[in-house]
Amino acid sequence: MLREDDPPERQVAKLDKISRVLIDRLDRLEDSRGSAWAMFQAAVALEQEVQARRRELEQAMADLSQRNRELAVARAAAEEANRSKTRFLRAASHDLLQPLSAARLFLAALNDTPMTEFQQELTGRLSDAFESVEQLMHAVLDISRLDSQRIEFNRQPVPLGELFRRLAAEFAPVAEAKGLRLRFVPTQQIVESDPVFLRRIAQNLVSNALKYTHRGGVAVGARRREGMCWLTVYDTGVGIPAVDRNRIFDEFQRLSNDNGAPGMGLGLSIVRRACAKLGHPISLSSEAMRGTVFRVGLPIVEGDAAPRPVAAEPALMRLRGRVALVVENDAEMRRGYQMILRDRFGMVPRLAGGTAEALATMGEEPPDVILADYHLENGDTGTASIEALRAASDRWVPAVMITAHRDPEIARTCAAMGVHLLEKPVRPADLAEILARLLA
Repeated sequence: MLREDDPPERQVAKLDKISRVLIDRLDRLEDSRGSAWAMFQAAVALEQEVQARRRELEQAMADLSQRNRELAVARAAAEEANRSKTRFLRAASHDLLQPLSAARLFLAALNDTPMTEFQQELTGRLSDAFESVEQLMHAVLDISRLDSQRIEFNRQPVPLGELFRRLAAEFAPVAEAKGLRLRFVPTQQIVESDPVFLRRIAQNLVSNALKYTHRGGVAVGARRREGMCWLTVYDTGVGIPAVDRNRIFDEFQRLSNDNGAPGMGLGLSIVRRACAKLGHPISLSSEAMRGTVFRVGLPIVEGDAAPRPVAAEPALMRLRGRVALVVENDAEMRRGYQMILRDRFGMVPRLAGGTAEALATMGEEPPDVILADYHLENGDTGTASIEALRAASDRWVPAVMITAHRDPEIARTCAAMGVHLLEKPVRPADLAEILARLLA
């Protein structure tokens, strides 16, 4: 603080010091002002940037919502198209398989007649051609069903021994033609699965093994491990390279070293789809030029195995002279059944096109067995025919329902009625075995 009695030099020094302090304060104040202004400007710029980004985000969200709506519409259209395809194939399967089934019956009847060597060759080639068409049609229908979001399975106990026996009879000629050994290890194991799709899984695995095996053989068995029963198909074929082990489960994919093996490359695709839908784990191990092993895990059903089937010759002996009432609206199928039942099985066939005609045909004496097609004319069904014929009989009559529709509802209805379900195309050997078992 300045005092009047201070010398001038002292007063000047004090004034200089005060000036420097004031100047320093002014500088700091100016600096502070500049920082605040810069912060203010930065805050304004940031707010503008935030607003711009928010507008861009809102526009992006609006575009995304629009895309989602478009995708939802496209997905709904695709699902409806897929359902329409499934409905069409389901509805058309009867008409598609009907002539094929009739042709198989006629070929079987033709094989029972005397023929020259050339005629036998022709019928053999015709049988092979029909077999290829049948496999392709089954593959298309199976993939269509497995791709359906509303597929429903008919899970029930399945005796693997019975399945193996049927597969052995089916593939023995294929293995013999290639000079391969085909062995099914006997088993009493019972598993839980859909019997139709489990058979399709096993058929495709065995067929694939025989296709890519050129020497040695194929062995099929069942082994309990880790609380499951593993259906195992082993071959001594060319093996599957590591690069192909995922690709082979896709549609129309074949091994690069298939050497012209026949087929469309759909079998393993059906296996993968069916196992995924049924919850059956599947695995494979392979070694180049040493072979491949496929394994499918199946839930175990504890209990006794199904009774052993009757041998083929005694089965046919059981059928001779027995009366079979056939309810089938297709004239060609009726003729095919008549020829097989009468000429091959030695049975007495009675033929009807619907329920009313079947009741009129039955007369006073009920038949020994009923064979009914599920889809008849004018809303009539095989279910109605069997119920009406049983009601008009003085005893319970065994029956077989024959259909091209793989519908779980039909399977449940047949199970509740005690009716055996048989899929088209009808194989005479399967029909003979079923009839012999029912009439035993």
